[in-house]
Amino acid sequence: MLLKFFGLTYILSWLWFGTAAYILRCAGSTAAGAGSVLFLPGVFMPALVAIGLTARSEGRAGVSELLYGIIQWRGNFGYYVFAIGFMTAIKLASAVVYRMAMGGWPVFTVLPWYFIAIAVLFSTPVQSGEEVGWRGFALPRLAKRFGLATASIILGVIWATWHLPFFFIPGADNVGQSFPIYLAAVTAISVAMAWLYWRTNQSLLLTMLMHASIDNTAGIVTSPAPTAVSNPFALPYASLPWITAAVLCASAIWFLVQMRNGRRKIPRLSLPLFL
Repeated sequence: MLLKFFGLTYILSWLWFGTAAYILRCAGSTAAGAGSVLFLPGVFMPALVAIGLTARSEGRAGVSELLYGIIQWRGNFGYYVFAIGFMTAIKLASAVVYRMAMGGWPVFTVLPWYFIAIAVLFSTPVQSGEEVGWRGFALPRLAKRFGLATASIILGVIWATWHLPFFFIPGADNVGQSFPIYLAAVTAISVAMAWLYWRTNQSLLLTMLMHASIDNTAGIVTSPAPTAVSNPFALPYASLPWITAAVLCASAIWFLVQMRNGRRKIPRLSLPLFL
C-alpha cells in the first residue's frame, strides 16, 4: 500500500508539475495563469491518492478516519503556539548564530506581521492537499513498520524529494536554492511535524497550520547577499542556509529523542462516521 501511494503520488504530481513547468518555460509570463492552474492539482495529489487508496481498501469508515484529523482542533494552546511560531523561532535563532559567527545581522523581512498572519490563515486549508497524504496516510503506516522516529526521517526524505520539480519551475520559490540544503532542512521539519502529530493525537489541523506557517515565515530572515545557485544540486556559498539547516537538524535531534522515549507507533483511531 505504501509503495503504491508513493509511486502514484510521485507520478501524478510530477505530471502536473512538469506540464506547468513546460508551459511556463515555453510561454513565459503570458501563461502564468495557466501554469498556476496546472500546478495546483499536483499539490493536492498526495491527499487524493491517499483518499482513493483508503476508500478502495477500507471503505467509507477508513476515509472518515483519515479525514477526521482535519477537524480535530481541540488541544493544548501551546501546540498552536508551537505550530505557528516554530519556523520563526528557528529563523531568529539562525540570525543570532549568524550574528555571532559573521559579525553582522542577516536581512529581516519588511512585511508587516498582519500580512504574514493573513497569508498563514488563507493557506492553511490548502495544506490539506499534502498533509492528508504525508502525515495522515503515510506516517502512521511507516511508523507501524519502522517506529515513529525513523518513520519521520524516511518520510522527510520522500517529502523533500517530491518537491524536486519545484527547483525547475519558473517563478517557484525553490528556483535558485540548493536541493541538498533543502533536503536536510525539510527532513528536520518532517521530524518536528511528526512530533506534533504524535503529541496532538493525530491532529492534521495542527500540522496544516504548521505547514502554512513554515511556508509563510521562512522568508523573515534572508542572506544579506544573493544565495541563488545555478545548479540546484550544488552547495551554496552563503552561510545562512547552512546555519538554518544546522539549527533545524539540532532541533530535530530533540524531537527524535522524545519520540523514541515515548510511544513508537501512532495508535489507530476508532471513530464514528462523519461523512
